[in-house]
Amino acid sequence: MANKIPVTIVTGFLGAGKTTLVRHVLSNNKGRRIALIVNEFGDVGVDGDLLSGCGDEACSDDDIIELANGCICCTVADEFIPTMQALLARNPRPDHIIIETSGLALPQPLVRAFNWPQIKAEVTIDGIVALVDAAALSEGRFAADENRVDDQRKSDEMLDHDTPLGELFEDQLVCADMVVINKTDLISKSEVEQVEKQIERHMRKGTKIIRAANAEVDVAVLLGMNINSQDDLNGRQSHHEKEHDGDLHEHDDFDSFSITLAPNASKAALLADIEKVIIEHDILRLKGFAAISGASARLVVQAVGPRISTWFDREWSADEKFETSLVVIGQAPLDQKSITGVLAANGNR
Repeated sequence: MANKIPVTIVTGFLGAGKTTLVRHVLSNNKGRRIALIVNEFGDVGVDGDLLSGCGDEACSDDDIIELANGCICCTVADEFIPTMQALLARNPRPDHIIIETSGLALPQPLVRAFNWPQIKAEVTIDGIVALVDAAALSEGRFAADENRVDDQRKSDEMLDHDTPLGELFEDQLVCADMVVINKTDLISKSEVEQVEKQIERHMRKGTKIIRAANAEVDVAVLLGMNINSQDDLNGRQSHHEKEHDGDLHEHDDFDSFSITLAPNASKAALLADIEKVIIEHDILRLKGFAAISGASARLVVQAVGPRISTWFDREWSADEKFETSLVVIGQAPLDQKSITGVLAANGNR
């Protein structure tokens, strides 16, 4: 194992803090040459752009590879394997590889890909880290909450199984070697304890739990677990594997699209429109970059359910279009025309 490159897989639901965790690792990697594979569900690369230019000599922009417009667990042969082979052909090779999956990805097919002969001989999974949004879970979102499922059963006689979101949440937990309960600063200590009890029901025995705020976890804890997860598949099966004889899952339960908008004269007005469509259309995740008239820096927009965070991250470059680009993710079907209409109607106001 000494000559194999260790890989850390970072998974977790939409908005749990995966990109924040990766940024934290890149800023505290202590000289390791880290290569990063970022996978996004939408066709606008928000997370990769945020990670680009991390400012560390050991992780240049060339070390960040983005796989957009698709779930990595569904494109293992077409995208993941060639990407890994390209990384392995580099000289010098990376000391460590981090894979940030889409929030909608099943980790299981990706883990099994590490047993492909051309990959297994060269790399090993150091550990699988799943992030949980403590605040969202405490609110009953993005979780297999029994009461919520029961309410849905009462309104839909055809529903006799867990919600797609609930199954996905459980599949990510059961595959993890470590679960980071993130955003604990947003809820009370007793609520954090309840969240921990809730997720423990879905974890494999021996899985570690760490509590964190702002995804700040000791890098020595995250990197160097030496678990070789691809050799320990027992108990990591997904719902789909159990129910459909191992067939790959589909993303028909989810919908995603991108929007390009003219610059908005008012940050407050844009955020009001975003809040409106999130509530009216029960959008799970909205993220991207906004152009605000009169502002020389681009505005990062990150929304998880009804919670919206924004900040100006850097100046617009000369070769960039001064426009707003957003990715919208939710349960299918999303009313793209209506959502786009609301967000586009008030441009330049």
